[in-house]
Amino acid sequence: MKRIFISCFAVFTLYSCAELQQVLNEFPDTGSVINNADIAAALQQALNQGIDKQVTKLTQTDGFFKNELVKIMLPAELQKVDKGLRDIGLSNLADEGLKVLNRAAEDAVKEATPIFVDAVKGITFNDVQNILMGDKNAATSYLTDKTQMALYDKFKPVINQSFAKVGADDIWSNLISRYNAIPFTNNVNPDLTDYVTNEALKGVYTMIAVEEEEIRNKISSRSTDLMRKVFALQDKK
Repeated sequence: MKRIFISCFAVFTLYSCAELQQVLNEFPDTGSVINNADIAAALQQALNQGIDKQVTKLTQTDGFFKNELVKIMLPAELQKVDKGLRDIGLSNLADEGLKVLNRAAEDAVKEATPIFVDAVKGITFNDVQNILMGDKNAATSYLTDKTQMALYDKFKPVINQSFAKVGADDIWSNLISRYNAIPFTNNVNPDLTDYVTNEALKGVYTMIAVEEEEIRNKISSRSTDLMRKVFALQDKK
């Protein structure tokens, strides 16, 4: 039975050549060869699948607000605002305050795709080593390292603009003013832009990780022949 050949250089560096050889010995014959370029292409396909299937969802109305995995809640110092308003019958106002935070994140994520595309195109053979045989979130970690700073810089002004567009400034001014008017409370006046920007970033990477785990664990989630062939190697590790 012919073995599929792959260079020891193309697999995660913690694996010795002997360990890799054992994986390949157990791998079924397909009559084809997997090379470095194939592995890089399969990983690019997997990352693009995560972006297309999961990140796109976040850009839709309620993409954050109705997704419990990524829904943006109030920062700790404002949770008392939410509770205080609900305690006096202003739940609708509190809900509206949460909604505008999530709407801003949905707007911001629309700026993510070009940055992700560039990062995916830039995968090197060294990256391949770390991703294919890495942990269950290795591909997501790669994207995080390559894109987090650029996305933050893109997201923050969009979130500022979104707050203005949906009237978040007015809503939060009203919400906090009503809270501050409650007797025996300490006044608060937080700047939410940085908080929402970071929460939006967390949401994006959370959803990419969801898709990565699906691809790693379920053959049915590997949407191309090349992905099925290459990820079968990590099944054997």
